[in-house]
Amino acid sequence: MALQSIDPTSTKAWKNLRKNYENSKGNHLRDLFAADPNRAIAFSLQWNDFLVDFSKNRITKETLALLLQLADEVDLKDAVQKYFSGDRINVTENRAVQHTALRAKKTATVLVDGENVIPEVYEVKEHIKTFSEAIISGKKKGYTGKPFTDVVNIGIGGSDLGPEMVIKALQFYKNHLKIHFISNVDGDLVHEVLQELNPETTLFVIVSKTFTTQETLTNATTIKKWFLKQAQHKDIADHFAAVSTNTKKIAEFGIAAENVFPMWDWVGGRFSLWSAVGLSIALAVGYDNFDTMLSGAQQMDEHFRTAEFDKNIPVVLALLSIWYNNFYNAETEAIIPYSQYLSRFSAYLQQGIMESNGKSVDRSGQRVDYQTGTIIWGEPGTNSQHAFFQLIHQGTKLIPVDFIGFKKSLHGDVEHHNKLMANFFAQTEALMNGKTPEEVYKELEGLKLSEEQIQKLLPFKVFEGNKPTNTILIEQLTPKSLGALIALYEHKIFVQGVIWNIFSYDQWGVELGKHLAGTILKDLQNSEIADHDGSTMRLLQAFKS
Repeated sequence: MALQSIDPTSTKAWKNLRKNYENSKGNHLRDLFAADPNRAIAFSLQWNDFLVDFSKNRITKETLALLLQLADEVDLKDAVQKYFSGDRINVTENRAVQHTALRAKKTATVLVDGENVIPEVYEVKEHIKTFSEAIISGKKKGYTGKPFTDVVNIGIGGSDLGPEMVIKALQFYKNHLKIHFISNVDGDLVHEVLQELNPETTLFVIVSKTFTTQETLTNATTIKKWFLKQAQHKDIADHFAAVSTNTKKIAEFGIAAENVFPMWDWVGGRFSLWSAVGLSIALAVGYDNFDTMLSGAQQMDEHFRTAEFDKNIPVVLALLSIWYNNFYNAETEAIIPYSQYLSRFSAYLQQGIMESNGKSVDRSGQRVDYQTGTIIWGEPGTNSQHAFFQLIHQGTKLIPVDFIGFKKSLHGDVEHHNKLMANFFAQTEALMNGKTPEEVYKELEGLKLSEEQIQKLLPFKVFEGNKPTNTILIEQLTPKSLGALIALYEHKIFVQGVIWNIFSYDQWGVELGKHLAGTILKDLQNSEIADHDGSTMRLLQAFKS
């Protein structure tokens, strides 16, 4: 069964939230904290080793109650049940959305079209385990009998962003294999990577559901030609693996059947790192760490599926995002992890969030008259503080920020970690409190400046504060906590899509550019240019001249 189609703006909660916004928009977080000494306790959630403090948000208890009422009025509970039960909630593609099945327990039953998919999922997991362990141990060797030293993941979109993000995040747990990523069809990138590699000791993993993705197949073909300059065609079987469903194309490429890992149409690309798309993750950190990451995600799945909405981390974070997006007209959200290991986390979530919820047509096929998907961006702290935090602190735009930090470092350098986390806590405090004119005046007065100098400088040093943040504090960055963190944001995406009454799991907006690129490629390869608009015609003529 499909999700219900309920216009959120037609609900009582939405109308009351509009009133609540008008009544509370002048509140300052400083005053809200002063009025309620227990605010930090009332607006925080503890789950396993996650502490989520959302008290530094422009909300009151009434606001939160109305947001929760909104979730009830759009029947979020029914949607969650359909999400986990294998219903075809990706209606425009007539598919179930079951990436959660990839990390379900072996004893679980997850039905897709009436069949339990769990046995098949675990069969593929076993294949990932045996293959990755054979490569890591050196049991499986290259065509000249040498063990593998390098692995190249060839894919794009979810077939690249997820594995690359996770491998960077779990660098502390990596083994001896060097992992490389080729995604962009930019030939300069491909040739730069190939310069570092020895064909005798390199494994190539081609990730493409259809085995027809232009960028991936172009890169794979270029790499194959490079490989065959030294090896023979039969050696492809030892050095190439594929994650795909197109067995015919895979066989034509020369990849051995035992090196092929299936994908399912009920797993969207941007949620596929949990599947065989994560083969490069298992190769980089070992299967046990890969499996532990899945276990962490499964625990977050269970929390999301069973916890009451007021105690449900993905639900609360999604509701807060809607509060700013639809009532404060905040267009962007920053995600700032205070760990260099998570340097690709924001980029990964850009695809997950913006490709999922960047929709302007509701589930009834009508154009919406309210804002949907948010723009996601961010970089690790403390680097980001020296790059764009000026805009967040003193700019004219309201930018809610998620701060993600860890109580313990991985290498155990307490001095470094204390300095890192001092910045982590200080930034949320500064964004909340700001600095009043009175405080600035006193500070400048202490510098023995004249009254004239003080009055000139004062407006530039005032911080308005009242900038909303969420703080996600986790014990340590482990495969398990990473899995839970990724799943948290996946479920946040789902909740937002349900409330906005859009289909989160198709991505038709990606298709038009792909189609036109195919047409223009013919223009570039042929002597004549087909009919285009005036600008495109002129640019193509300039490129070919």
